[in-house]
Parts: sequence; structure tokens; C-alpha cells
Amino acid sequence: MNEAVVGMRVDEDRLSPWWLRSVLLVMVFGFAMLIGITGLAYRHAPPIPSQVLGPDGAVLYTSDDVGAGQAVFLKYGLMDNGSIWGHGAYLGPDFAAEALHRMGVATEEQLAQRQYGQAWATLDPMQQASVRSQAAVILKINRYDAGSDRLSLTEPEVAAFKQEAAYWAQYFQEPTRNAGLTRGLITDPKELHDFSAFVSWAAWVSVANRPGHPYSYTNNFPFDPAVGNVAPSGALLWSALSLVMLLGGIAAVLLAFGKFDYLGWVSSGHRALPRVIPGQASRGQRALAKFFVVVAVLFLAQTLIGGAVAHFRADPGTFYGFELERIFPSNLLRTWHLQTAIFWIATSYVAAALFLARSLRGNEPQWLAMAINLLFVAFAIVIFGSLLGEWAGIAQRLGDLWFWLGNQGWEYLELGRIWQYLLVVGLLGWFALLWFLARPRDVVQTEARPLARVFLLAALSIPVFYIPALFFGAKTNWTVVDTWRFWIIHLWVEGFFEFFATTVVAVVFYQLGLTRLTTAMRVIYLDAILYFLGGLIGTGHHWYFSGQTQFNMALSAMFSTLEVVPLTLLTLDAWDFVRTTQGQRDDRGGVVQIPHKWTFFFLMAVGFWNFVGAGVFGFLINLPIVSYYEVGTQLTPNHGHAAMLGVFGMLALALLVFVLRQTTDDKHWPAVEKYIKVGFWGVNIGLAMMLVMSLFPSGVLQVWDVMVNGYWHARGFDYVNASRSRLIEWLRMPGDLVMIIFGAIPMALAAINGWWLSRQSGQA
Repeated sequence: MNEAVVGMRVDEDRLSPWWLRSVLLVMVFGFAMLIGITGLAYRHAPPIPSQVLGPDGAVLYTSDDVGAGQAVFLKYGLMDNGSIWGHGAYLGPDFAAEALHRMGVATEEQLAQRQYGQAWATLDPMQQASVRSQAAVILKINRYDAGSDRLSLTEPEVAAFKQEAAYWAQYFQEPTRNAGLTRGLITDPKELHDFSAFVSWAAWVSVANRPGHPYSYTNNFPFDPAVGNVAPSGALLWSALSLVMLLGGIAAVLLAFGKFDYLGWVSSGHRALPRVIPGQASRGQRALAKFFVVVAVLFLAQTLIGGAVAHFRADPGTFYGFELERIFPSNLLRTWHLQTAIFWIATSYVAAALFLARSLRGNEPQWLAMAINLLFVAFAIVIFGSLLGEWAGIAQRLGDLWFWLGNQGWEYLELGRIWQYLLVVGLLGWFALLWFLARPRDVVQTEARPLARVFLLAALSIPVFYIPALFFGAKTNWTVVDTWRFWIIHLWVEGFFEFFATTVVAVVFYQLGLTRLTTAMRVIYLDAILYFLGGLIGTGHHWYFSGQTQFNMALSAMFSTLEVVPLTLLTLDAWDFVRTTQGQRDDRGGVVQIPHKWTFFFLMAVGFWNFVGAGVFGFLINLPIVSYYEVGTQLTPNHGHAAMLGVFGMLALALLVFVLRQTTDDKHWPAVEKYIKVGFWGVNIGLAMMLVMSLFPSGVLQVWDVMVNGYWHARGFDYVNASRSRLIEWLRMPGDLVMIIFGAIPMALAAINGWWLSRQSGQA
């Protein structure tokens, strides 16, 4: 019997080569499909006609005007005010949906006058229905001639276009109607003309049928029955089939977990043998403490900025009697809100990776502390330089250099192109430093060398997969840009950052002696298989309605649902995490208290919010038939906050706590821990209140309005500023205050206190 048990344990500790082979097969397959979809985006992107003509042959606008109008849209940071085809901010309208609806109204009015000699609103219901159906048929006809590269518009479409410039000039004039933009943001007639050309082109793309198909270039998005835009049949079919894929994936993985009970982080019968001791960090590791001060300060800044952005939705007219938009307009604050989030989370990962890499190495190079200080200066320059550049760019203080030094304007990738180059260089420098610290030949524990190799490969993917952010410019076709943009937003953040994060957690567990090497490697490979199986091709769920074909919808819908599978498995490890905080058995059978209680609490929060935010809320909006009505509503930031802060943010805070504990001895730790305890509950309770009291109910009600009145209405001024909508926005304030006062501020005090104590010890 004992021999059988020993034999089972030996088998468990052997890592089959098929784990690595399976990862490689999944990645080859996934990237082949993703690259294929990306290639099709170039081939099937909506055309930008060289000339757009009226019935009389007069040129209304050209492709150059459309490109210049897109540049105007980006130059003034309007993607952080409203959206195009649902992608962008939620403060203002969807500009394409607004223009499309006015195009439909103009067509209805002309038909009503021509057939009945009166305004459409005065017709009886039967006449209105007849006119509306005729208008939809007219607008659905694609009058683009690929041979001459010209587009011909009808008289109503021409009339609608001629009203655009005046409409948007009025929109940009009054901050109370545009959710806090600078008063009179765009007044130049040429810029208004070009901007009108861009949004009118985007509206035409939304309604004109793709050649050979009964739906538009955007798969009939946005929903607006008045112009004939209703959900395509494919959205329902692929949603239903993707559910079958989901159930099959969950069943297969649960079957595997039932057969192989050694899957998961914590192995049964394993005794803790910590390899790192709190308070015994090296000089180089202590030099990393200041990175986490930046992390905590940026986190606090992000929460304060987020509260101000939310206020622009609750009361865009005044910030408690002060016209905030004169100094900090809402589009600038939202830009900063997104960028500070990316920076504080990425900085935590970068610093923690260096800390862990040093712990794998036997000796510390004398130059390490100086190299870390230089890296700190480089990151500080990029972070604060790019934030300042975004302010100067949106304030129009950089002239023609706005794209390079200021604000590119693309949501999540707002930082100027020069700052992007510097960021890539900085990340490559970070990887070079990691390489010197964690080269497998320099790792003390021989058995840990496979873990070091995976750790370095995961780290290398961070700078490499940010490079697609450099593949487009201000005038590149919107569909092509959105394709590469989500290579960054989804593939980089939700794919390789997820893979890197899993590897970092594996190194932490291994160094704390909580898991065997084979267990850690097995979890890394398993997560890589599950994340990349759905996550690579699943990137396309962002492209359902941004100018790609239904081939992308079919493939992405099927595989995107598999992203939920690994998230459901988090519950299987939950109780092991709880038991870990209560202590582990040592070699003598005694209980060893793990001195990282709050690190594990934050890791448990990662698991919870991963399931709720990325799993439940993400799955809710990813099905094509749901996304068709939902994209760009408040259910998107509901998912975004729960997933971004709840998963990546909580992991960043877990790493902050881990490093603070390692650099603080037992005597001084209580002075730091008291802030962390408050911060943990403040961040999690504040996030839950924000979602439950505001974002989720707001999103559900907004989606309902989309289905009843059309997408343009649910994103428009009348709905967003209705009394009920304003009330729900005000209900976000309690959660924001809890997050700031009891979450972000205590975490900042913990980081500053821990760094100061480390300096006072004379070892940093």
C-alpha cells in the first residue's frame, strides 16, 4: 500500500512533455486564426470613397476629408468623450449613431412631404410605418462604385450632411450638453467640415449593405429600426452555438480535474519550506520599494480622477459650483483615468518581477541597486511625461506635434507615439535586467531553472506584444486601427499579461514553499492552454461591429466563450487559499504561520473578481446577440471595473503587499499592516458598492432603452440626463468615497510607510 502511494506521488511529480507541447499547439493554432482574421480586416475594411457626391454630381467630401476628420476626432480627445461604433467613452454620444439617426429622419421627412405633403410627425401610424419602411430600403442600398471609387448619396443624405457641421458646432459649445468638454472646443469651419465628413462616413458604413450580404459593413450596428438596422441572424445563431461550446469546455475541464486531483496550486500533503524570509531582503530588493510608492500614489490619483469623471455624468453643468472643465475637461480626466490605471498596475508587475528574479539568484550583483534606480527614473519620465503630454495635447498646446508628444486619441493607447517608443525601450531594458537576474544558469535552486525559463519567456512577451500599438497612425482606416488596438487591449492585457501574472504567482508560491515546482509548472501550462485556447481567437469579440465580416463573429463567438472556462475553475482553489492563510504543516507536523496573510487575501480577491468581473459580467456582454444591443453602454464599464481593478488591480496590490512584507521586519510590520487591513476591505467593498448601486443597474436600464428606442437614444443627451439616470449616477458616490477614503488612501500610507521604514533601516 505504501509503495503504491509513493508511486502515485512520483507520477504526480513528473511533468509530462505533453504539457509544453499542448501549449505550443494551442498557440500556433490560435495565432494562425488570429493573424488570418487580422488579414481579413485589411481586405474587408469598409471603403473610404475618394469622392462622395450628391445627386447633382457636386462633391460633398473626399477621402482626405474623412482622414482629416478622424484626425480631428483624435486630436481633441473625442474618443474619451463619445464613441464610434460603440468603441470609446460613455460620457457623450456615439457620434456615428447620432449622424445615422439624423440621416434617417431627413429621409423620412422628404418621403412624407413628397407622398403626403406634410411632416412625418403629423402622419397617422399606418402612414408613418409605410414611410419608415421605404426610408429603410433607400438607406440600405449601397451606392458605392468600387470601379470609380465614388459614393453617390440621395438628396436626404445630402441634406443631413449639410446640417452636420452646425449640429456639432453647437454640441461642442456647451459643456452641460457634452458632459464637460472645454467650451467651444471646435470652432474652425474646416475642422468642423472634416469632422462631419468622418462621422457621416461612419454613419453610411453603419447602414449601407455590404456587397453581396443583407447587412451593413458593421453587421447592422447600431440598432436603429428606423433605418433598417436590426440584429443580423448570425448574431443569434453564433450566440447559441457558442453556449454549446462553453458547456462542452466546462465539462471537459471539470472531468480532467476529477481524474487528476493533483491539478491546482496547493498539493495535498505538501509541507511548507519557505525559501524567502520577511525582513531579509537584499539591498537591490529594498531599492524596489519606491516603485510601490509610485504604484500606490497613482492608484490614489486614479480613484480621485475616476470620481471626477463620474461626476461629469451625474452633474455635467458644475463641479460643486466650479467649472472644472475650464482646467480639467472630462475627456482629459478620462484619459488620465485609463492611463494611470495601466501605469500603476504595470509598474507593480515590473517591480515585483525584479524582486522575485533576485530571490531566485544566489548572489546579488553590485550594480543592481543602481540599475534599479535608473529604471525607476526611466519609468518616472515616461509616466509623468506622457500624462503631461496628454494634457498639453488635448489643450491644443503642441500644434502639429499632438500625435507624437501629446495625446494620440485612441482609447487606452492615448499616450503620444514618442512616449510609446520610450515605453517599449523601457520594457526591453526591464527584460534585460530580468535576464541577468534570472538566467537559468545563475539560479541557485537547480530544480527551479525550468520555472525561471518560463518566467523569462512570459516577461519577454510583455514588450514584444505591445509593439502592435505602433502599427497605425491618426488616419489609418478605423477598422484596421481597431483590429490592432485590441491586439493590445485584449491580447496583451487579457492574454499575455494574464500569462505573466500566473507565472509571477507561481514564483511567489514556490519561493514561499507552498507548492512543488512540478505543481507550479503544471498550473502555468494549464492556465496557458485554457487562456490562449479561448483568448487568442476570442480577441475578435471586440470586432463584431467594427467593420469586420461575420466570419470573425462566428469564430470569435465560439472561442470567446471558452475564456470563461478557466475562470470557473478558480473556485476549486478557493478553499485551499483560505486554509493557506490559516497555516501550513512543517516537517515536524507543527503549524507554520505564513507571514503573508494579506497577500493571500488580495489573491483570493483576484479569484473572486476574476469569476465575477471577467467571468459573469464579461460573459454577459460577449455573446454577439447581447453585444449588439449592449456595446458602449454602462454594462461595459461594469465589466471593465470589475475585471481591470478586480483582477489586475488586486493582483498588483497583492504584489505590493508581498514586497512590503518582505522588505519589512517583524518589529515594524504592524505599523504597515494596519493600513493594509483597512485598505483591503475598503478597496473590495468600495468596488462592490460601485457595481451594485450604480454601474450594473445603470447598464441594465440603458440596454433596455436601446431595445425600446434605439441605440442613438440610449446614448443621447435626453436619456443620459434624465432624472433616473442622474440618480443612479449619484448613487455611485458612496462606493467611490469608500474606495478612496478606506481603500486607496490607506494603501498609499502603507506603501509610503513601508518605503520609509526600509530607508530608515539604512539598507536601501
